[in-house]
Amino acid sequence: MLESMVKKILNAAIYKAAKTTPLDEASSLSKKLDNRVFIKREDLQSVFSFKLRGAFNRMQQLTEEQRKKGVICASAGNHAQGIAESGRILGVKTTIVMPKTTPAIKVKSVRDRGGRVKLHGDAYDDAFKYSQKIMLEEDLTFIHPFDDLDVIAGQGTVAREILQEMSDPIEAVFIPVGGGGLCAGMAAYIKYLRPEIKIIAVEYEESACLKAAMDAGKRVVLDKVGIFADGVAVAQIGKETFNILKDTVDEVITINAAEICAAIKDIFDDTRSVAEPAGALGVAGLKKYVQEHNIKDRNLIAICSGANMNFDRLRYIAEQSNIGEQTEALLAVTIDESPGSFKKFCSIVGKRTITEFNYRYDDPQSAQIFVGVQVSGLEDRLSIISELVENEYHVEDLTENNMAINHIRYMVGGRAEGVSDERIFRFEFPERPSALLNFLKKLGFKWNISLFHYRNNGAAYGRVLAGIQIPENEIQEFEQSLDEIGYQYWDESDNPAYKLFLA
Repeated sequence: MLESMVKKILNAAIYKAAKTTPLDEASSLSKKLDNRVFIKREDLQSVFSFKLRGAFNRMQQLTEEQRKKGVICASAGNHAQGIAESGRILGVKTTIVMPKTTPAIKVKSVRDRGGRVKLHGDAYDDAFKYSQKIMLEEDLTFIHPFDDLDVIAGQGTVAREILQEMSDPIEAVFIPVGGGGLCAGMAAYIKYLRPEIKIIAVEYEESACLKAAMDAGKRVVLDKVGIFADGVAVAQIGKETFNILKDTVDEVITINAAEICAAIKDIFDDTRSVAEPAGALGVAGLKKYVQEHNIKDRNLIAICSGANMNFDRLRYIAEQSNIGEQTEALLAVTIDESPGSFKKFCSIVGKRTITEFNYRYDDPQSAQIFVGVQVSGLEDRLSIISELVENEYHVEDLTENNMAINHIRYMVGGRAEGVSDERIFRFEFPERPSALLNFLKKLGFKWNISLFHYRNNGAAYGRVLAGIQIPENEIQEFEQSLDEIGYQYWDESDNPAYKLFLA
């Protein structure tokens, strides 16, 4: 199987549309990790993603009749742009079904390239099902974003370019995975020609369909898919891609949102370009691999697979990058409610920079503060906590507390007296028109909302923290209502951040 795929990759004539992208050494990241780190810059393609390679290679295989009728695809954005651009170059009409949660920059790019866009559903799988309906109605040729041998071969040209340029020994290549097209093409080529090179697949933890398939020994469908990294928001690894990946991938690494954000910052520091969340997975995986395996002085390559991101998401990414890099500690500290207590606290913090300080008077004896402190890493964070405890401060470490990171830090200062039966829930819902209104309509008439925090962070999903007064005998009915809405939620009533600042 690998031999036939390698032949397809060698025969893939993609350069009427795509270009050979540079393999840049990331000097800052290399120094920080004590290894030579190289980034394959697929974000520099004309559509700012590697997807153009596979799309163009597949569309060149169309018959004359298929070209006249046109093609259709389902995509979270990057494959869509590849199809639209390939159609523009080849003179083929293109129809693209995209999830409603797709960043506006990707939708506009498809339309600017002449593609007909239809928005449907919240994730790729919803868009895929709708595209099949249109395909049958209009007799169009469907071009799969990853589960197609010609698409896989087109993506495999990334590996061809890397091995042509890099003659030095390579320890490992880190490749982002959604449906697996890029990883399958690259893994087939690299393992056939250079089997000693490790192939490390990197997935977002909320869409880790390859890891689930590897663990089960067969393809499985994930119950839920997170869409922060929308470019890899796929619930099931492809059939063709899994046939290749199960025998060629050496390790699968999963990455959380904060680690992705930290990797986006790393890429920016070295290249001055801004990768999209899915595009930064390779670098995030590389960093985690180095930390877990404690390797030094090796040549490591990460694929920066795309840079299609809405500008307004940068605020959230900048905030999260410090958490992912472990350079900011978020602490709840109890101090005396007396003159000079803040000065005493700062003297213990020492020369570390205070990044955030939130406080409101509540009790004449003690004050509860929410403070952010710049630290050099986990050891430094634990050290400052230890120093505060030794000085008889009560400290709660909230650095990895999701509710504290996304909500409490913006809400410190308000407590309500006499609120009974209050329960606290954290929600995520698709960031689209009417989603918030739908949420409020379903819950706001039956139960009183006693606390509410929502902040648009430019991501593909919205975050809500809600306090709702629910009598004990109505909890089951309330949970049934939540299930009907269909948004993911967590009961945070026992979260220490809530108890310390809002209860």
